[in-house]
Amino acid sequence: MRAAVVRALGEPLVIEERPDPEPGPGQVRIRVEASGLCHTDIHAARGDWPVRPNPPFVPGHEGVGLVEALGDGVTHLTVGQRVAVPWLGSACGRCEHCLSGWETLCERQVNTGYGCDGGHAEKMLARADFAQPVPDGINPMEAAPLTCAGVTTYKALKVAGVRPAQLVAISGIGGLGHLAVQYAKIAGATVAAVDVTDDKLALAAELGADLVIDARREDPGEVLRRHGGAHAALALAVNEAAFRAVNSGLRRGGKLVMVALPAHGTIQVPIFDTVLGGTSVIGSIVGTRQDLAEVFQLHAAGRTKVVYETRPLASVNECVDEVLRGQVKARIVFDLGTES
Repeated sequence: MRAAVVRALGEPLVIEERPDPEPGPGQVRIRVEASGLCHTDIHAARGDWPVRPNPPFVPGHEGVGLVEALGDGVTHLTVGQRVAVPWLGSACGRCEHCLSGWETLCERQVNTGYGCDGGHAEKMLARADFAQPVPDGINPMEAAPLTCAGVTTYKALKVAGVRPAQLVAISGIGGLGHLAVQYAKIAGATVAAVDVTDDKLALAAELGADLVIDARREDPGEVLRRHGGAHAALALAVNEAAFRAVNSGLRRGGKLVMVALPAHGTIQVPIFDTVLGGTSVIGSIVGTRQDLAEVFQLHAAGRTKVVYETRPLASVNECVDEVLRGQVKARIVFDLGTES
């Protein structure tokens, strides 16, 4: 099988031939049809974060494909069934986080494409219990971005406790943000979309954003305050200044939900304003298996639209460059199904 491999951190990925992996007990082998390119894949390949992956490894945590082989003990999945493999590759299932519905906080979790090989390959292994069935009728190319970009923003809005008629700011309208706009509208919120490119602001308006803020020309915090301040702001842009800008636009009692992970990123939180305003700064990391099931249910019901463009796996390094230059409208998805 062919795979895009990180041989050394900070170096271009290498397309190489590897033997088909054999599933062990509790695992399945998947013939990958689609694999979305997330900014986290780029952080992984560059070793940007304090906890670094160990090369060589295959990145990718938006893998969707057909079950090809079952390991011992797997009885709830069948050969030929379409599944998605998210960032949460496995969790212990026994700690307080797992038992209380917060498996994404498990300290023994293994992350797909980071702690184990991921989906930027023609075939991959997955823990069967964490391979999410994809409902019939969902295009695998659309299911791939939902597997991370979708579930991550869906969960962030849950964490924010968004309610109808509230003002929600979405900072960064890309692979994650274009879905966040839609989930916020489904929740009944008034949506303010913030970005610095014309096509992404236009996309936000097309998807139902009530207010679009061009951060090149206006101060997002000032605009949000003119509208009463945001009840919640989702920080999705990989830019520290963007975090600060929307934080300054919260109303009293508002919540800044941090999602994007700039390398070595920090922000200064003004203590006086935070205390007197009763605002909160919260981290939100991807979503649980149940969250992903709900994301797929919404898409199967026609409630969401995934904006994506397909590319061959061989173009992975060019695609990474496009993402870093901000030239991708929403999501790039590697089309493995037509290549296999």
